[in-house]
Amino acid sequence: MQSQVPFISDILKCDSLSIVGLQKNTGKTECLKYVLQRLPLHEKRVAVTSIGIDGESTDQVTLTQKPEIVLRQGMYFGTSEAHYRQRRLVSELIDVSDESTSLGRVVTARALTQGKILLSGPSSTQGLRRWMRDMRRHDIDLVIIDGALSRLSLASPAVSQSMILATGAAYSINMSQLVQRTAFVVDLINIGVTSQDNIGKLAPLESGLWWIDTDGNLHEMPAATSLSQQVQFEGMEQCATLYVAGALVDSFLEKVRKNKQLRQVELVVRDFTKIFVTPQQLRLFQKTGGCLRVLQRSKLIAVTVNPTSPSGYVLDSAALCDKLSQAINLPVYDLLKDKTKEL
Repeated sequence: MQSQVPFISDILKCDSLSIVGLQKNTGKTECLKYVLQRLPLHEKRVAVTSIGIDGESTDQVTLTQKPEIVLRQGMYFGTSEAHYRQRRLVSELIDVSDESTSLGRVVTARALTQGKILLSGPSSTQGLRRWMRDMRRHDIDLVIIDGALSRLSLASPAVSQSMILATGAAYSINMSQLVQRTAFVVDLINIGVTSQDNIGKLAPLESGLWWIDTDGNLHEMPAATSLSQQVQFEGMEQCATLYVAGALVDSFLEKVRKNKQLRQVELVVRDFTKIFVTPQQLRLFQKTGGCLRVLQRSKLIAVTVNPTSPSGYVLDSAALCDKLSQAINLPVYDLLKDKTKEL
């Protein structure tokens, strides 16, 4: 049934989508399958690939059943040579790239019939971006990326325009903890964007630590990264904005928070995938007047839940969706339950 569930219409407004799971068995592949079945292919040319292996009938780690990927006629796809040979559909070969994976080169093809496929596309973020650029040459309107376990970097706005986040009992069987941990990730995804003036100055800077003074002048800090043990803040009394080009970690955030001259500073990172801090440290930073911002913000299309853990423990789906929805102020979907309602 080609049901136009609310977030499908949101996906159609984007040119790329990443589906990312917070943990293995949170329903990421089921979400991909759900989306692929409902996209109006008469309106959009769609291409799909995966980082990692997807479409296996059995999970190789937990040995639990996994939903197989079914492609519809007309969909483009990227997978490894090994898995292309195992396809259960008729397809037209489009390209065999120089992009190599452990299972051979990446093959791009178009499905001429509906059928099942194992997806194992580009193995690196850089390779994925190259494959996506190639797809634009084939007039693809929407590229869908099925992400690997906990690879939130695939949801970076530098890779894809939008994302769906999959969570569930595999992440935690304690409902309150599951809601809190998922809500924190959503809060990071939704962090506000810094000023256009800051974006113009900071976007070209791909490494290092930088700061902008109250007159708008840009300065480089001696320390190479936020991971450096000897970070010095001398002479930064006029600091208005502090920029971390790489990863933001707890130890650096704590040093900024404890420095009195940086109490009201705006701390900027490239996007939410660069943030590796605990909720406690972030709260303390914000409580003392600090403000965290990003250069690029991801568009969170939807949050989905799988209330069943790999061990068989089942959370109450309605209660989980309701509590998580209230915590993140977004609709939350149990796709297996919603799918059953459609039948």
